[in-house]
Amino acid sequence: MSLWIDTPQALSERLARWAGEPLVALDTEFIRERTYYPQLALVQLAVPGDILLVDPLVPGMDDALRPLLVDTAVTKLMHSASEDLQALMRGCAALPAPLFDTQVAAALIGLGAGLGYQKLVEQVTGVVLAKGETRSDWLRRPLSDSQLQYAADDVLHLHAVHALLDQKLGELGRHDWLNADAERSLRGAAQEGEEPWPHLSVRSAQGLDAEGQVRLCRVLRWRDIEARRSDKPKSWIIDNELAVALARRPPRDFAEFNAVLDRHPKSPRKSRAELWAVLEAPLSDADRQIPLQRPDAYDKQTLKAMQEAVVTVAQANGLPEGLLCARRHLEALLEGRGWPDALAGWRRELLEPALAPFLPNR
Repeated sequence: MSLWIDTPQALSERLARWAGEPLVALDTEFIRERTYYPQLALVQLAVPGDILLVDPLVPGMDDALRPLLVDTAVTKLMHSASEDLQALMRGCAALPAPLFDTQVAAALIGLGAGLGYQKLVEQVTGVVLAKGETRSDWLRRPLSDSQLQYAADDVLHLHAVHALLDQKLGELGRHDWLNADAERSLRGAAQEGEEPWPHLSVRSAQGLDAEGQVRLCRVLRWRDIEARRSDKPKSWIIDNELAVALARRPPRDFAEFNAVLDRHPKSPRKSRAELWAVLEAPLSDADRQIPLQRPDAYDKQTLKAMQEAVVTVAQANGLPEGLLCARRHLEALLEGRGWPDALAGWRRELLEPALAPFLPNR
């Protein structure tokens, strides 16, 4: 049975009854289609036999929820928590620590990478959950009965799932792996800010020369700042296709710049002068030091051999290769950019012996 919580006092009173509970299931519903930051719309909490559906739109609810989130004596059970962490950080100025992410745990014990909650619950408990409210409007009030049921289901089975995953992690000796991944996720959510080299994640940037990549980096940095300032999706500010086009062949003057933007259906309508200033500014010495995508800096056969080595390591450890290492991380290694933070800790311990022979300056 679930209980709708729409006052901070009611939440504090219910949470007081949970004192001493070591595990609390936690989920959120949020809306992000029209904003840069996720809008926290609902928080679901559960202990065995008790589910709370908390309305975070009520003033003061964030203050009532925060003590639970930061209570280090209570492990928060979540599934695929990354975006929920962003929503909680934005909505409550706090993060749920310590964290047990059941999606990551399932991958670490060999159940598969990126398992959805419904699929994992079915595998563990045999219960088939409805998916009807996946794209629902969670900001509307009152929520429908089907929304409330869907939201309650999202935390109802997390304790049962945790019990199996926790046991298997213990048998494999991988609790430290899960904790390390959780801590990295929490750090990332706490330090959300400007990506220093946003051009490195744009595949089409490989077709740009060095100066073009520098211009693209500057345009994308400006886009990130503008998106946060206006709380709009980054693609609403300027999409990757136009950003790359401007970086490849920068217009000669502001009139030509405006003409290019006018021909593009997803071009910015505001802040054009600021974008033009970013684009036309001369390249500085600091600009020329940024890391570049260098598709010809390594032999593609070497990259393929490294990918095969990752597969071998993953199979030997019963892990999905995607959880272990992504292609972009191998490219970073081959380009001499060092070991990415995503490969720190246990991943590097597993991978370094297999990958070291392929790396430059080894």
